[in-house]
Amino acid sequence: MASTVDLKALEAAATWYVQLNDGTLCEARHRDWLAWVQSSPQHAAAWARVEALQQQWSMMPKQAALSSLGAAKAQRRDVLKVLGMLLAVGGGSWLAAEQVPYRSVLAEQRTASGERRSLRLDDGSQLELNVSTALDIRFDSMQRQIQLYQGEILVQTTKAVDQRPFVVHTADGSVRALGTRFSVRQLPEQTRVCVLQAAVEVRPLRQVDQPLRLEAGQHVTFDRDGVNSVELLPAGSTAWVQGMLSVDDWPLGRFIEELGRYRPGVLRCDPAVQGLSISGAFRLDDTDAVLQNLSKTLAVKVRYVTRYWATVEPA
Repeated sequence: MASTVDLKALEAAATWYVQLNDGTLCEARHRDWLAWVQSSPQHAAAWARVEALQQQWSMMPKQAALSSLGAAKAQRRDVLKVLGMLLAVGGGSWLAAEQVPYRSVLAEQRTASGERRSLRLDDGSQLELNVSTALDIRFDSMQRQIQLYQGEILVQTTKAVDQRPFVVHTADGSVRALGTRFSVRQLPEQTRVCVLQAAVEVRPLRQVDQPLRLEAGQHVTFDRDGVNSVELLPAGSTAWVQGMLSVDDWPLGRFIEELGRYRPGVLRCDPAVQGLSISGAFRLDDTDAVLQNLSKTLAVKVRYVTRYWATVEPA
């Protein structure tokens, strides 16, 4: 069964495929590949998945097949693309790979934990990517689309010169810009939208015919079935763009959870102190210093199991 193939074996098979199709002939490489296939039943099963995918793509026009597989280069992104296809073989098509959680691994644009990045789009719009964000950019002659798989972005669209709709899609629906500056964050089971300038239209996936207009200074969360109550935009909602986390009377548990997004490893908060209140502006580029300073204002201490495993607990 496809689900029994080890993920590491599939990734190795994807790597071998990319290397064997990089346009060079290498007898030694071919021998090494054959030895790898024969060294383990898992390896053989993973390579059988590659062959099944090749057969599936053989029914497509040659040029399309090459753009998907045959023209792959020995680079990490290409390996991840092939890996995604291998994982999707059981689903019957590359379209299935668009819908599964690992699609974010294959996204065109990604940021790692602790990494933030700016992008200038083809139309002149500005895109800010927060930590652990993954998205695809799909611009054509008719529209401008961003597919956000995970994480958070801040969008500054261009002036009204470009009449193509600018839409951000998430797992829960879509957000259409109405000449604006706004942020979109993909949460585990819903999407949050904050509008800083002008307005946007929010359309839940199952209520696309009932758009909600969201004005500057407002924010809302929505899921596939509907939109929650519109609220006023909290101060500092997009402070992360300046490398800051700005909070006002937050429970410590919520603060630690949010701070953990910008820190590698595990960061936890003891239930005994989760209800303590915290306010202030904190630099995201030095979370160690933030944790060290907590004890100066709250009756807490930070216990480190390792450098990357810390717990905030009662002093």
